[in-house]
Amino acid sequence: MSKHTLEVKLKVVNDVLEKGMSVNSVAKSLPTAKVVVQRWVALYEKFGVEGLSMKSGTYTGDFKVHVIEYIHKNNLSLFQGAVHFGIPNGSTVGVWERIYLEYGPEALYRDNRGRKAKMKKDKFKKPNTDNSQNEDLIAEVQRLRMENEYLKKFECLSSSQGKISEKDKVVVIRELRHKYKLADLLEIANIPRSTFYYRIKSMEKSDKYDVVKSCIVQIFHENKGRYGYRRITLELHNRGYIVNHKTVQRLMKQLCLKCMVRIKKYRSYRGKIGKIAPNLLSRNFKANRPNEKWVTDVTEFAVFGKKLYLSPILDLYNGEIISYNLSERPTFHQTVDMLKKAFEKIPDDIELILHSDQGWQYQMNKYQKMLKEKGIKQSMSRKGNCLDNSVMENFFGLLKTELLYLQEFESIDHFIEELVSYIDYYNNNRIKIKLKGLSPVQYRIQSLKIA
Repeated sequence: MSKHTLEVKLKVVNDVLEKGMSVNSVAKSLPTAKVVVQRWVALYEKFGVEGLSMKSGTYTGDFKVHVIEYIHKNNLSLFQGAVHFGIPNGSTVGVWERIYLEYGPEALYRDNRGRKAKMKKDKFKKPNTDNSQNEDLIAEVQRLRMENEYLKKFECLSSSQGKISEKDKVVVIRELRHKYKLADLLEIANIPRSTFYYRIKSMEKSDKYDVVKSCIVQIFHENKGRYGYRRITLELHNRGYIVNHKTVQRLMKQLCLKCMVRIKKYRSYRGKIGKIAPNLLSRNFKANRPNEKWVTDVTEFAVFGKKLYLSPILDLYNGEIISYNLSERPTFHQTVDMLKKAFEKIPDDIELILHSDQGWQYQMNKYQKMLKEKGIKQSMSRKGNCLDNSVMENFFGLLKTELLYLQEFESIDHFIEELVSYIDYYNNNRIKIKLKGLSPVQYRIQSLKIA
């Protein structure tokens, strides 16, 4: 292939840097290899027009060794190293590195300017003389001394661990590299060069997540272990820490912080004893305004040998608990009391749907009459289909996970006190991902301001 003129190179560089053309399209139009265009652009950016007119010359052994060691020390590619030192042909540096790694730095000082198709290994072999045999023995002794010193270092580092870690190997190599060749040390340790430099950089860096970890622990314990990594990520954002949720998940795993697992709920279905309402909700759990769609159910708590029953109403707009009743028995009076408390917060005839399962309480004539007089449409789940009221069940799962199974209580009165406190916390302080990091009450207030 004929060499390209300076004018052609300048045009190519101008097309890439000034006109914004891609390297691929410019290389195809020339035509030439993509790497050639990349090299021209890089040389022009570093040296200007002079970089495009550079020619390969004769380089000293000291220069070759310096180039290779600089590339390894700074973890550069051969392409980057060639551009840095103004070497127009990157493959030249590749040849130097191959010689350096295979035969050692001293091979780069030899006169190998002859242009042969293949480089024979015999070229760098020393003549079989007495002098060369002595040098071989000295080299062997030096290697044995290096291996012995390398192994002795681990007696201090890893004797208590029972095994040698990759990090220990890197620490030892870093201590010995001023006495021995890095390539020989890496060969003994069986560690790639890239891994060595990666470990070095990691060891030199301080833990940039120290402050974030401290904040994660604080948030986790403030909420009594109820927050998972998604909710903790949102709370970190609220406190000014911009951290990816995957990072938070990884840090929580390192800190051994994990939420409790949910378990089953109490079921109150006793068969058909009254009128069954149609499923108006039909799993459409999205509401466009407060007090448009409510859901309700009853759940059971077994504490201190007794049972307590909670009957709440939840607004699907923001997940807020509108009202609730806690009783020692799942009576109809409990449901009526909960309903009356909720009615005090809304006017009549607001086109509200109240959804429940087919529990016996919701089939009662008095219950249905109260809804009708308030102008509320009744909706029921299909028989044996818990997914039709899954939002309410999700709340019960959270409640038991974040309170009942997470905390220890001194008495049943203490549990009731903590339950009341939790519902207040859930409404006013517990942030939700789908509410953009706000609590249910905060979200409702914000939406009313916007409206």
